[in-house]
Amino acid sequence: MEFRIDRSSGLPAYLQLVRQVREALRLGWLEPGDRLPTVRDVVARSGVNANTVLKAYRELELSGLVEARQGSGTFVKAGLGSTEPEVMAELRGRLAEWVRAAREAGLDGEDIDALVRSVLTGGDGDQTTAGEGVAVR
Repeated sequence: MEFRIDRSSGLPAYLQLVRQVREALRLGWLEPGDRLPTVRDVVARSGVNANTVLKAYRELELSGLVEARQGSGTFVKAGLGSTEPEVMAELRGRLAEWVRAAREAGLDGEDIDALVRSVLTGGDGDQTTAGEGVAVR
């Protein structure tokens, strides 16, 4: 697993690490028994402080997702995925196609994020701006 830290996101680095592990568990990219990168490796590749990595790993451990084994590393203890990996892979492929189409239509990352969030929160797509007389939720 390779961690990516976005220093401009406003989200603390340790929470970015936690989020990435949780996403990897949901997508089936990490499974129980898999070993997470060592703190030293994460520091060397991402440039974050060792205490930041330790904080993320502790949070994952407290949530029951990983376990630290003295002298051996940190290992995945539990999964999060509730769907078969094949189904997730198919849906991810379809989503990747949709994102490509959205980018070809001129949307940037924030536009795509807004669209996805509107669907996830139950937006119906028929909203207009407040300036047009209808309040935006």
